[in-house]
Amino acid sequence: MAQKPSIPKGTRDFNPEQVTRRNYIFNTIKSQFEVYGFQPIETPSFENSQTLMGKYGEEGDRLIFKILNSGDFLSKVDVSLYEEKSSSKMTSKISEKALRYDLTVPFARYVVQHQNEIEFPFKRYQIQPVWRADRPQKGRFREFYQCDADVVGSDSLLQEVEFVQLYDSVFSALKLDGVTIKVNNRKILSGIAEVIGASDKLIDFTVALDKLDKIGEEKVKEEMLNKGILEDGIEKLQPLFNLSGDFESQINSLKSILSTSNEGNKGIEELTFINDTIKTLGLKTAKLQLDVTLARGLNYYTGAIFEVSAPEGVKMGSIGGGGRYDDLTGIFGLKNVSGVGISFGLDRIYLVLEELNLFPETITNSSKVLFINFGNEEALFSLKAIKELRNNEVNAELYPDNSKMKKQMNYANKRKIPYVVLVGEEELNKNNYTLKNMKTGEQHKVNLKELILKLS
Repeated sequence: MAQKPSIPKGTRDFNPEQVTRRNYIFNTIKSQFEVYGFQPIETPSFENSQTLMGKYGEEGDRLIFKILNSGDFLSKVDVSLYEEKSSSKMTSKISEKALRYDLTVPFARYVVQHQNEIEFPFKRYQIQPVWRADRPQKGRFREFYQCDADVVGSDSLLQEVEFVQLYDSVFSALKLDGVTIKVNNRKILSGIAEVIGASDKLIDFTVALDKLDKIGEEKVKEEMLNKGILEDGIEKLQPLFNLSGDFESQINSLKSILSTSNEGNKGIEELTFINDTIKTLGLKTAKLQLDVTLARGLNYYTGAIFEVSAPEGVKMGSIGGGGRYDDLTGIFGLKNVSGVGISFGLDRIYLVLEELNLFPETITNSSKVLFINFGNEEALFSLKAIKELRNNEVNAELYPDNSKMKKQMNYANKRKIPYVVLVGEEELNKNNYTLKNMKTGEQHKVNLKELILKLS
C-alpha cells in the first residue's frame, strides 16, 4: 500500500477560503503601501550564500536553509574534511546558495546591484515568501510570507514617523484596532551596554534582552552571565527591568540612566522626535509605546527599532517589526546610504483576524451564482447568460455535469454560493431565468437584464 503523502513540518497547504482570506490581507497591505508612495519589486527565492550569511547574527545564520550544489556535490570535498564530519566547515564546500531568510538583506543587495537605475530616496515594497529553519509552533512557520516596505537614501526621522503611520493605516484598514506599535532605538541599547561595561558584547546583550518577554528576567540575566557579561554590570540593569509608565516618563528615566553616554542620548533625542511628531499628527487606532527591552536579535539595526503586538487578549507573537539600518548596504560596497523599513507578518495577522472573527464575510465567496445544469440545450442557454454576467464582473459558473438537482444544490451550499439559477424547458420557451436565493429560499422569474441588475 502506497504511503500517504505529507508536507514538511512548518509548511502548510491552503484551501480556497484560506487563499481568498490571505489575498484580502495582501491586497489591503498593498493598497496602503501604494497610498504611501511605495513601489513594488521582486527578488529571487534564493540568493548566493555569501549574500545572506553573517547578516543576521549567529542565531540567524543557523536558521538559514542551505541549498546543496547541483550534481555530485561531495566529489570536491577533501577526504580529510569529510572524515572530520564538521558540518560547519563542509557547508561552504557543498552549498553555494541559500533560501532567503528575510526580504531586507536581498533588498540591500538589489539596491547595490541596481544603484545606477534607482532614484533616491527609493521607496519599495515587496510581498514574497521567506524560509527559516526554525522549530514550528503556533504562529511560527518554516515557510511564510513577509510584506515589507523600505526607504533607502534618506536619514530623515520623518521616515520613521511615516512608518508608524503606515502601520496604523494598515491595521485600521483591516479593522484590527488596538494594536501596539512598540519602539526602541539601537543607540539606547548601545548606551546601556556602554554604561554596564559590555560595549564589546552588544550583540550578546541585545539578543538576551530581546528574550525578556519570553523567558523572564532571571533567565535573561543567566544568559548574559553565560555570555561573559559581568555580574555588577547586570546589576546596573535593574532599573531597566522595572521601567514603566508612559512614553515621556520612560524617556525621563532613561535620561538619568544614560546621562554619561553620548550614544544613548542620541537615541533618546531620536525617540523623542518620533513620539512628539506622532502626538501632533495623531493615530487612528494604534498606540505607540516605548519598550527599552525591545532589541530584535538582528545585528543590522542601528537606529529606531519597531515591533507590533496584537490587541490585548490575543496570544500571539509580534505581527510586524522593523527598524533603521544605516550601514546595511555598506556590506555590499555601497557606503553612506541610510535605510529604514518595516515588515508585516502575514501568517500571524491571519491568525489574529481569524481569532477575532474580523474577516469580511463577502470575501470568501468565489462565485456569486451557480447555474444548474439540466442538459446540453439548457447549458448552452445558461452559458450565454454567464458570459454577460462575467462581462459585468459578476462571478458566475455552470455546474459542468447534468447530475441530479439535489447534488448540484448541495454543491452550491457547500461552496457557499449565495444564488443559483435554474433554466428548464419553461425558462427556455419564455427566454427567462429562475433566480433562487440560497439563504432565504426565495425565487423570482427574471429576464437577462434583470438578472444582471440583481446580481451586480
